[in-house]
Amino acid sequence: MYTRSIVAYTSNLDGYMPRTVDLLQGTLDLLILKTLSWGPAHGYAVARWIETLTGEVLRVGEGSLYPALHRLEEREWVESSWQISSTKRRTKVYRLTPRGRQQLKAETGTWAQFVDAVGKVLKTEERPV
Repeated sequence: MYTRSIVAYTSNLDGYMPRTVDLLQGTLDLLILKTLSWGPAHGYAVARWIETLTGEVLRVGEGSLYPALHRLEEREWVESSWQISSTKRRTKVYRLTPRGRQQLKAETGTWAQFVDAVGKVLKTEERPV
């Protein structure tokens, strides 16, 4: 299994301190697919949405984001096109494909099962027999 490093922030007495978190590769892919399900966006917007929605707990750096976007394009889950931004700069905009939407639905179900299973282990107070 592959992992991707992203920066997560954890609180301490002095405020927030950054720490690197290794996520399973599929987790970052799922987060990207979900953000693109709201509509087309450029890479910076995808990273910003993830940061905003997680209360700045997760920050996806360029070194993880763009390889993931390219991987998703290769799988035909995402497509991209060059557009001119409001600041008159060329920007690459990504959008979810129908195959990507199907993948998002499948991965969301798998992720929910995974979270439920891990939650059961973490909530267990007695050793299983």
